[in-house]
Amino acid sequence: MLDKIIDLDDYNFFLPEERIAQYPLKVRRFSRLMLIDRKQGGRSHCNFCDLPGLLDEGDLLVRNVSSVVPARLRGHKSTGGKIEILILNSYADTQSFRALVKTKGRLRAGITFRLRKQGNNSELAGSILKVFESGEVLLKLDGQDPYSFGEVPLPPYIRNGVSESIDKERYQTIYAKTPGSVAAPTAGLHFDNVLDKELRKAGVLTADVILHVASGTFRPITTKNLKDNVLHKEVFDLPKSTCELIKETRKRGKKIFAVGTTTCRVLESCARREATLLPQRGETDLFIKPGDSFRVIDGLLTNFHLPRSSLLLLVAAFAGKEETLAAYREAVKEKYRFYSYGDAMLIK
Repeated sequence: MLDKIIDLDDYNFFLPEERIAQYPLKVRRFSRLMLIDRKQGGRSHCNFCDLPGLLDEGDLLVRNVSSVVPARLRGHKSTGGKIEILILNSYADTQSFRALVKTKGRLRAGITFRLRKQGNNSELAGSILKVFESGEVLLKLDGQDPYSFGEVPLPPYIRNGVSESIDKERYQTIYAKTPGSVAAPTAGLHFDNVLDKELRKAGVLTADVILHVASGTFRPITTKNLKDNVLHKEVFDLPKSTCELIKETRKRGKKIFAVGTTTCRVLESCARREATLLPQRGETDLFIKPGDSFRVIDGLLTNFHLPRSSLLLLVAAFAGKEETLAAYREAVKEKYRFYSYGDAMLIK
C-alpha cells in the first residue's frame, strides 16, 4: 500500500516562524537561489538574478501564465456575525459559486449575508444554497461581479491571510494573463522585466502553459490521497505552440525547465496520457511523489514548500528524498526565506 511506503513524517522539517516571508523583496530578482546539481552533486548559493548564467543558450523555461483572481470576500451575515468567503469557481448561470466559507457557527443552507467592497459602501447580497461533504459550499450571489468586491487571497501563513495594497501587484507574476487561480504559481514571482530581458539576451527561450491553482494547494495530504494516488483536480491548458517548442528544444539537445510545480504537473500529466506530448485541455489530479519518473522536464525551478505537502513530495521525487531534506535543512541554517514570498531553488 502506498500509504505504508510513504511516511509523511519523513517529510517534516523544523522551520522557525521568522523564516516564513511575510512580504516580498523590493526587487523581485534579488531573491536568493539555491542551486542543486544532480549530475555533479552538491549545492551552491546564488541570487535569482544569476539565472541567465546558470542556463545554456537554447534552454527552455516553461511558465504557468495563470493569474490570481481577487477571490477572497469579507462581510457580515444577516445575524451580524463576520463571514469570509473564498470563491473557487463559478457555475453556468454566473450567479452560483462554489466556495469555502469561514464564519462562527455551523454552516448550513439558508444563511444569508452581505459583502462590502473595500473603499466604498457598495454591497453584494448572497446566501448559502448547499453545503457539501468536503466542507465547500454552493453560494448564490446577487447581480454584481463578486470579484470586484474581492481582495488578493493570500495563504494563511502570510499575515494571517490579510492582504495589503502591495499584494495586488506582487502576489502575481509579471507574465500572468489568464485569470483563474486562487493562489499564485510562486516560482514565477521572482521574474521581473529586467531579468526577462537578460534571459532573452542569453538565448534562453520561454513557453507557456496554464494551470489554475485551486484551493487544494492549501490542504494537507491525507491517507486517502496516498492510497488513491490522486490529488485535487486543477484545470490546465497545454497549447500546441508549447508542445512544438519542447520538441524542437529536445532535438537541439537542450534542456526543459519547469518554472514551478504547477507547470511540472501540466507537462508530466500530459506526458502520461499520450506517447508523445500533444496539446491538451482538461483537468489533472496527478500526484507526483518519490519513486515516480519524469518524462518531460530536465530541471525544476521552485520555491521552498510546506512540510508534509504534495509540493515537497514532488520536489523530493525530482531531486531525491535525502538531497531535498538536506537542502531544506541547509536553507534554514543559511536563513533563506520560505514559502510564497520566499527564496527559490533551481534543480538541474
